[in-house]
Amino acid sequence: MRILQVCAEIFPLLKTGGLADVAGALPPALRAQGADPRVLLPGFGPILAKLEDATEIGRLDPPPAMAGARPRLLQGRLRACGVDAYVLDAPPYYLREGGPYADAAQRPYADNAQRFGLLGWAAAELAQGLDPSWQPQVVHAHDWHAALAPAYLRAAAETDGRTLPGSIYTVHNLAYQGLFEARHFDGLGLPAHFFGMHGLEFHGRLNFMKAGLYYADRITTVSPGYALEIQSPEQGCGLDGVLRERANQLSGILNGVDEAVWNPASDAMLGATYQPGRLAGKARCKLALQQELGLDAELGTPLLCVVSRLTEQKGLHLVLQALPSLLELGTRFALLGSGDAALEDAFRTAAAARPDAVAVRIGYDESFAHRLIAGSDIILVPSRFEPCGLTQLYGLKYGTLPLVRRVGGLADTVNDTRLETIDLDATGFVFDEFSAAGLLGAARRACTLYRRPADWKLVQQRAMRQPVDWQAPAARYLELYRQVAA
Repeated sequence: MRILQVCAEIFPLLKTGGLADVAGALPPALRAQGADPRVLLPGFGPILAKLEDATEIGRLDPPPAMAGARPRLLQGRLRACGVDAYVLDAPPYYLREGGPYADAAQRPYADNAQRFGLLGWAAAELAQGLDPSWQPQVVHAHDWHAALAPAYLRAAAETDGRTLPGSIYTVHNLAYQGLFEARHFDGLGLPAHFFGMHGLEFHGRLNFMKAGLYYADRITTVSPGYALEIQSPEQGCGLDGVLRERANQLSGILNGVDEAVWNPASDAMLGATYQPGRLAGKARCKLALQQELGLDAELGTPLLCVVSRLTEQKGLHLVLQALPSLLELGTRFALLGSGDAALEDAFRTAAAARPDAVAVRIGYDESFAHRLIAGSDIILVPSRFEPCGLTQLYGLKYGTLPLVRRVGGLADTVNDTRLETIDLDATGFVFDEFSAAGLLGAARRACTLYRRPADWKLVQQRAMRQPVDWQAPAARYLELYRQVAA
């Protein structure tokens, strides 16, 4: 089964969020099950720099609005990711001083419609045989950046009357849709009737994500719970009607953990490794982390952590509201993340007020993220909405019990701990109401369990033994690819 995965970032070369982790982990998992996956990526600097054995497939002739980037298609090997890749080499579009989507001041690039329209167009060209040595049977497009690929495939099929490879579109976060002014549509080279209610038009604007939802043969998102939630007005972000219409083609497949990267038994970023039956290494990780951060290291003191983008979606204002009460419970708190400037400032202020109990690092550091999760006792993920979430999966794997809100993929992956569930299926702590009070209620239960070491260890070991790798998700994707190819 030949699969072309189309995405804008890939771990470990370029990462702004969980999309990169999925893009980096899914192809090797598919290959382990006998598939032949390749990845199509924009030619961002970190990706071009690691493309080995690159050969030019050809110069491209995209629609006029995108031709000024003088694109060419390269094919090679991204050894750091363990994947064969096609890379769009278009320096005017992708070699810029800022990030992949916005400049250094976090202003989205004015030509993002063209930059990522080109990505979708190139995917459709590959599906039609642009590389004579390898033609995909299925095109799998991820998030809004790649969402035009199914639309270009549909347009080509309508024009030529040919049967082309099928397409799957995966929603990683419905809140980020790729919205642009309608004037950008004409430059994309799509048929005029594609800009309508049954197509890319969205309240008079151009919506990339809607293209993927409307034209793909199948739609997936990254958890079963989120697949249901986004069909409701509350979490549908204006696209719930389209999703309800396509409910029979929509499914949720949980993300997994790349165990080559996230595994406490072999993690080279830790000062000590450990596993469910031998947890002494986790205690050493905690002591080393407390010393690194300058936090009190009293015995019996639970350490809470957050590793997250600092956005309203993630519910981190609830953590700020609850933090004084959390400290009164005898906990310590550490955070790694960046994002909203007001949240960054508020967490810095909290750390300055209680440096013995609160540590904050603004930014992202992959190695520190591993040490922070391994050395903490509880990881907080109190999201307003959460398509899947990966940090709670890392928490399960590392015996750092997740404290989450019952929403989306968090509800699918963490089982609440109460007296009646300790011996059954408890793996963390779950609350319902999106409020500081809801978070605090779960934190009190967590602290009570922490002070009962035998029960804590029972839940901790069960969490670490949960199957959160990519084997089952990859098998589900393969089955879906077979259906689409057929």
